[in-house]
Amino acid sequence: MYQRYYGFHEPPFNITPNSRFFFASTKHTEALNTMVYAISERKGFVVITGEIGSGKTTVCRTLVNQLDSRTQIALITNTLMSGRDLITCILEDLEVEFTTGSKAKLLGQLNDYLIQQLKDNNNVVLIIDEAQNLTPSCLEEVRLLSNLETENEKLIQIIFLGQPELKKKLALTRLEQLRQRIAVYYHLSPLTIEETKEYILYRLKVASGSDRQFFTEEALNMIFQFSKGVPRLVNQICDSALLSGYVSEANVIEEKIMREVIEESPMMQISRELKVPKNKDSAPLSEDLTTKIYFKE
Repeated sequence: MYQRYYGFHEPPFNITPNSRFFFASTKHTEALNTMVYAISERKGFVVITGEIGSGKTTVCRTLVNQLDSRTQIALITNTLMSGRDLITCILEDLEVEFTTGSKAKLLGQLNDYLIQQLKDNNNVVLIIDEAQNLTPSCLEEVRLLSNLETENEKLIQIIFLGQPELKKKLALTRLEQLRQRIAVYYHLSPLTIEETKEYILYRLKVASGSDRQFFTEEALNMIFQFSKGVPRLVNQICDSALLSGYVSEANVIEEKIMREVIEESPMMQISRELKVPKNKDSAPLSEDLTTKIYFKE
């Protein structure tokens, strides 16, 4: 709605992961390079964790776009399944012609495919997003895939992407064998205040093709205070601010608009429901008190 008003070629803060908007912060670049290195060196298991909305999926999409044609990729995003179903999904995503049957039969067909890919000098990568949802038994099934190897190298490279709960799940005693096979681990932390500002300006430039100022410095500071550097929250609040700016016919998003948008955001409204006692006789929170509560570090 506000695209034409502000001169954007596309929405700058769409929450759908898009590698075109990949912002090469130090953290996201390290996560990307970690995966590229592990794949090229056939390291086997890699685990990347990060908070909700930290940009794991965007890094994953960027990785997929960077890999060459000699890398065959199976990307699994639905992780609420059994071990047998997971193997079936891997075969389907790799476009392997296979015959349904027992889990052992499916593994045998996958192994045959992997050996052929190695002969063809191809690399095979399995990426499992939202891996924290896998049950311990399913994680153990994935470990068995890492046993598919020659004397010199792994036949399949496996990357787990997940929330911090994944790290806790991998710490279970029954998953020690899987833990020992993890070659590389990286945690994707939120952006700093400077990185957050650079992230916003970068997305605005990609979407507009210009260096035009859309947010004041104070507005940018407020965005960081609200989001704590989590990219998804940055996108959500910036999108709302631009929409509000369009309605108000504002050329630049200033502090007043930013404050109103933050206070009316779903997260703030839900927080108020949780924190403010439901007493019809109680006075509403003042603007200053509300700000203190929700911008508290």
